[in-house]
Amino acid sequence: MYVKRHCEEIVKTAAEMYTSVIITGPRQVGKTTVLREMFPEYQFVSFDDEDVKLYASNNKNLFFKTYEPPVILDEVQRSPEIFPYIKLYADKTHRKGAIFMTGSQAFHLMKNASESLAGRVGIIDLLGLSLREISAKDFKLPFLPTDDFLAESRKHKETLTYRELWDFIRRGSLPEVNSQEMNDTKWLQYYRNYVRTYLERDVRALTQIGDEKAFMDFMRLVASNTSQMLNYSKIAAEIGKTTATVQNWISILETSGIVYLLKPYSNNFNKRIVKTPKIYFLDTGLCCFLTGWYSTEQLMFGAMSGAMYETFVIGEIIKSHQNAGRDTSLAFSYYRDKEQREIDLIIEENGTLYPIEIKKTASPNSADVKHFNVLSNETTKKIAGGGLIYSGDVEIYLKENTKAIPIMLI
Repeated sequence: MYVKRHCEEIVKTAAEMYTSVIITGPRQVGKTTVLREMFPEYQFVSFDDEDVKLYASNNKNLFFKTYEPPVILDEVQRSPEIFPYIKLYADKTHRKGAIFMTGSQAFHLMKNASESLAGRVGIIDLLGLSLREISAKDFKLPFLPTDDFLAESRKHKETLTYRELWDFIRRGSLPEVNSQEMNDTKWLQYYRNYVRTYLERDVRALTQIGDEKAFMDFMRLVASNTSQMLNYSKIAAEIGKTTATVQNWISILETSGIVYLLKPYSNNFNKRIVKTPKIYFLDTGLCCFLTGWYSTEQLMFGAMSGAMYETFVIGEIIKSHQNAGRDTSLAFSYYRDKEQREIDLIIEENGTLYPIEIKKTASPNSADVKHFNVLSNETTKKIAGGGLIYSGDVEIYLKENTKAIPIMLI
């Protein structure tokens, strides 16, 4: 059964603006499914088909006569020679929404698009299902800890139990694991195959890693450090590789949509602010698989519960902004200084900073947000009231302009 995606509106908008539109994102998040559901009348062409790939290579100038738009080109990065002909078609016809493309290898896809289709292509990032989407909530506002957002969110408040929430965190956000009853054995098999496919197709296409066992050890180690500051040299020492190799491998994970690097807040002047990004897995199910948390009960009360909770919240907030067409790479950061004062997330919207703290606690207090006031010493930008996302059910004022926000409202 198709789960309606919240990105559909921005897909339609992009199709009204550009001849070609790219949807990129990790493997198996539903890129092809959403296009085939939205545009069933479009011809569908997959470059996973070796015959199609060979035809595109040998008959580039005839490709769009044989596969006449409107058309969906799946995994188009596998035939980079086709991109100049997409440009020619766009320049000749100016036909909006004629060519949709998907790809799970964002580096190659975007490299070819930027070289051939600059100014002619709309680009949309898609991640796994959000909790809002799975619950069929028609609520698409990007999260902000504001009264206006919370007033709207209350109308669509999630009704999951706390246990059901952790079931979802452990299960993950990929459509396949949410489309059927999946016991622990099936779940393990799914993610085992997912990782194998990822290694064999995406990683090998991006680089020759040479040592797949070391890369798997690296992925497990990075997963165990989700929501933490990224320490390249420490990871390198633990897997016996150079720091340069680890930096390259992190770039592969980021490029293929496996992890998200949250940049540190910087005012370019204060040397007390750390310059190291934090790393988050974008699918908690994959993160649980790699770190060996196979049981919901063990995850809820285990050593990684706080880190996984924060990873889930960050992922949901990212999805809410991406599905609204926002660029999180520009708007999101975190704060930490040499005195260990930290703010988990800062969202910048229209020149205003919104500080956010994330804690698994069910009993928040004002001490949990005590570092919000450091921002006033670091910037001349307006600082709005912040929020603490927590595990309770009631909105609670912690300070005059700062609330504890139930996780079900994000």
